[in-house]
Amino acid sequence: MANLYEKHILPRLIDAACSQPPMTELRSRYVSQATGKVLEIGIGSGLNLRHYGADVESITGVDPAAELTEKAKQRASEISAPVEVLGISGESLDLDNNAFDSIVCTWTLCSIPNPYRAVDEMRRVLKPGGKLIFVEHGRSDEAHIAKWQRRIEPLWKVIGGGCHLTRRADELLADGGFNITQQETGYQPGPKVAAFMLHGMAEKI
Repeated sequence: MANLYEKHILPRLIDAACSQPPMTELRSRYVSQATGKVLEIGIGSGLNLRHYGADVESITGVDPAAELTEKAKQRASEISAPVEVLGISGESLDLDNNAFDSIVCTWTLCSIPNPYRAVDEMRRVLKPGGKLIFVEHGRSDEAHIAKWQRRIEPLWKVIGGGCHLTRRADELLADGGFNITQQETGYQPGPKVAAFMLHGMAEKI
């Protein structure tokens, strides 16, 4: 039953939830700022692909979830930039050092088993002067909301494919050698425990 849920039900739930208008607006706002050779961590079902602009030379998307990446490959055929989808995790990138001008990471750090390793890998493959674009959800700035996030996180991880409610992208990136050059936080529509967003830009130190 668990295998059925993870392979057939959860991917559809993720695709539907992540294509809601507020999330689409954030994708459009941030993904469009990517330039050059782009690495997308956690490409999933490819919901970001239509938001890349004309300044993108190529897109390499990584994600171990084959149930989602099949849809990403279909969506890749609808855009002009060449797209390569690799079935690997952001924790272990078989990619060259300093290979990418931009890295895009949207609603991904919450579910990677070892986010510290993934941040290290992103820093390794990003060119000096390159930019990391992130849109994530995480631990609220409000103490009473954060308290509820901690309480329900164990169950949330089970039903959400390993998604954590209390991770903070800004803390993970800063600890991993990135300087956050731009950031905004705030709630999107929906239950506050899952709707506190952090989005912005970073560069490696």
